[in-house]
Amino acid sequence: MAERLLQSFKRVAGKCHPDCVKANNEIEDYDASQSAALVAVNLISSARLVLKLDTEFTEYSAQFLIDNAGKEDEPGEMDQQRCQVTDENILRYLAENVWSKKVHGQGEVDRQRCQLTVKDCLELAFKKGLPRREHWAHLGCTSKVPPFACQIPRVPVKGEVIEGKTLEEGFKLLEHQPVGAKLHLFSPQIDRVGEGIYDGFGSGETRYVGLRDVIIVAVEKFEGDTVAVVKICYKKKTSYIKVSLTRMSLSLPHNGDDSQAIGPTGLLVDFCVPRLSIN
Repeated sequence: MAERLLQSFKRVAGKCHPDCVKANNEIEDYDASQSAALVAVNLISSARLVLKLDTEFTEYSAQFLIDNAGKEDEPGEMDQQRCQVTDENILRYLAENVWSKKVHGQGEVDRQRCQLTVKDCLELAFKKGLPRREHWAHLGCTSKVPPFACQIPRVPVKGEVIEGKTLEEGFKLLEHQPVGAKLHLFSPQIDRVGEGIYDGFGSGETRYVGLRDVIIVAVEKFEGDTVAVVKICYKKKTSYIKVSLTRMSLSLPHNGDDSQAIGPTGLLVDFCVPRLSIN
């Protein structure tokens, strides 16, 4: 029965219920928890590949982390009778949550969970383990998690979060694996970067967008500048950009809006990695 359930998840991986599509469309650009969860599972996948714990880059479920936020200490989840994968429990779940067309609005989902950071997600993965991406609901799914989902196999993840505050500390972490960080975003500079170098605050009309979770995959020289090659999800699109490591950013309040004031600071801040244990 459990194997049949896993096969069914694989067949529908990446497919959305109309309610999920509607909720996703209502998010204009950025969901901090989704971004943090995506970065966390990417860092874990990379670390496991570096340590040869996986033979290839394996995607794990970011949605699992979002669904389990705030539930780290719930006891006995694997022992509950209703968690068993049976025809009766599957039918009950379908009747209560699918056939009834019960709508779980995005606003309701947002109220039920706190805003997650990459560190939160990594620490949750250390406590709960992670299922593969194709064995869990897609990222942004608004459907209620079935009680028998706790029977889905998870890969145990053991380790600790290592953090760095300075660019030098971030470089040190990058010697071993890709590094999570936050990037100061300015518009329209980020929208126009293309194959060039993103160097933050520019001349003319500039708006500070905020900090975004990113992954640093390499440091290199480009057009005479030292840059970090960064993986970023911005406006629902994932891309790689080159970020200047020599430019400092400074933004002053605009029309009394203190949210536009930052710096002086480097463009990349708050570095972290999962340091996994192989034991």
